[in-house]
Amino acid sequence: MQRQKKIFSARGFLAGALLSGTAFFFIQARTADPLFEISKNLDIYTNIFKELNSFYVDPIEPGKLVKSGVDAMLMDLDPYTNFITEADIEEYEFMTTGKYGGIGANMQRKGDEIYIADVYENSPAQLAGLHPGDLIESIDGQSLKGKNVDDLGVLLKGSAGTQLRMKVKDAYTQETSERIITRGEIEISSVPYAGLVGPQGNIAYVRLTQFTQQCGRLVRDAYDSLQKVQPELKGLVLDLRNNPGGLLDEAIMTCNIFMDKGRSVLVTRYKKSEMDKEYKTAMPAWNKDLPLAVLVNRSSASASEIVAGSVQDLDRGVIIGERSYGKGLVQVTRPVGFRSHLKLTVARYYTPSGRCIQALDYTHRNADGSVSVIADSLKKTFTTKGGRKVQSGGGVTPDVTVKDDPMSLVAVTLYSKNYIFDYATLYASKHKTISDPTKFSLTEAEFNDFAKWVENKDFSYKTETESQLDSLKKIAVQEKYYDNVKAEFEALRNKLSHDKKQDLLKHKEQVRHVLESEIASRYYYTRGRMAQTMQYDKELAKAIAIISTPAEYNALLKAGK
Repeated sequence: MQRQKKIFSARGFLAGALLSGTAFFFIQARTADPLFEISKNLDIYTNIFKELNSFYVDPIEPGKLVKSGVDAMLMDLDPYTNFITEADIEEYEFMTTGKYGGIGANMQRKGDEIYIADVYENSPAQLAGLHPGDLIESIDGQSLKGKNVDDLGVLLKGSAGTQLRMKVKDAYTQETSERIITRGEIEISSVPYAGLVGPQGNIAYVRLTQFTQQCGRLVRDAYDSLQKVQPELKGLVLDLRNNPGGLLDEAIMTCNIFMDKGRSVLVTRYKKSEMDKEYKTAMPAWNKDLPLAVLVNRSSASASEIVAGSVQDLDRGVIIGERSYGKGLVQVTRPVGFRSHLKLTVARYYTPSGRCIQALDYTHRNADGSVSVIADSLKKTFTTKGGRKVQSGGGVTPDVTVKDDPMSLVAVTLYSKNYIFDYATLYASKHKTISDPTKFSLTEAEFNDFAKWVENKDFSYKTETESQLDSLKKIAVQEKYYDNVKAEFEALRNKLSHDKKQDLLKHKEQVRHVLESEIASRYYYTRGRMAQTMQYDKELAKAIAIISTPAEYNALLKAGK
């Protein structure tokens, strides 16, 4: 399948996450009767549409025109209010359930050709012997040369049990063959990895990537399975990094894993106060006493922030990582006819202390239409159950801040130009197996082989300093200073010029880690990639250290910290 676009949807609430003013000249409201204004402007819209359809010089596409108008109108609101057309229904349902009909593989384009990028474990693609790096020449006789990845969905997706013919050039053997693949129901688990971590292997770690249907049960089951392996657990880690959110009810279920029955974890407030609702945990907790660390970063949003904010406000555990995204708005989907839906923001949510963590103020836009962060003067201070101070606005601030090292330009370039991907394919073609992904690492000789292989590849790039120098040169030319200082410019450029080989050595460990995780995914799929990267995970290491030191853990949960 193609890489999925993230469209939030739900049967019920989602936590997260018709016309343009320039295209349609609607009359401004000058009366106190809003119903009259709605009726009047809808009549105007209908008449404009009729006139366009009847007299515009070229044929128009009604569906496309309406979609453009609706999208333009919704741009004046927040980015979470979206029109979901009938054509988007499959992706709409996939984001709710994590299920779709297909072969269980992601594709990527290199040049004019389409390759397998990832294969899901136990999927039809894996059973058919496909693996990353395979060149897909055609599907059902249709050549893929020159096609975009976005065009492949209609060819790859389909009802479970249906078949497709795929002409494939094997990345390992370089042999071309035709495969007949039977589509299946593909379910992408929102809990792709769970395991025991820590020096003694007595801390249960669970990764949750999105709040889809039944994810709360999956998290609970994962912890339960780990406890059966290690009955003497000393702590829990819930990893919500890069989790964009999803279903509100599943966020409450996830909170309930760590908090006992009857605990208030969320309040939603609507335009009409009689619709306001308080959400409480409904079942006994799986464990309400074990030390808990929740990992978040800047891409942890909405439902992730409900869980992290509740854990923090109720002093149930410590939050570790970076400040979260800051999405305190609630969406609901409503049918608008012909299998189309409108996902719209209907409420703000508030964590147990009473704070709303929304970071951007969509209600009060600037004169140019841009959106600003909520001003510090408007942020309010609240207190957790134990008396610790927390603030509204701007996401959930962690109790312990740990920042990831920024990715070096050389690592980014090697990855984006597919050299990491291609070498992992080459490595897998020469090695039938590797060690357990939690222990796998490249030897010095193996990394040197990679460095030699990539030595003559084009992975040139400009540093930020070089880019700034180019900008300065452009200004100097415009202002007619450059000719007088040309020699100095060139001397400075030569001094700043980076050596690719030296850059590779300088950032050797970072490049090695990226390459190792890509190689691990060839043998152990998504769980292998995640397990391998845990060896170098600073946030996880900090969580383990804090949980393993009760005095430090307890001190973080005391008032004044």
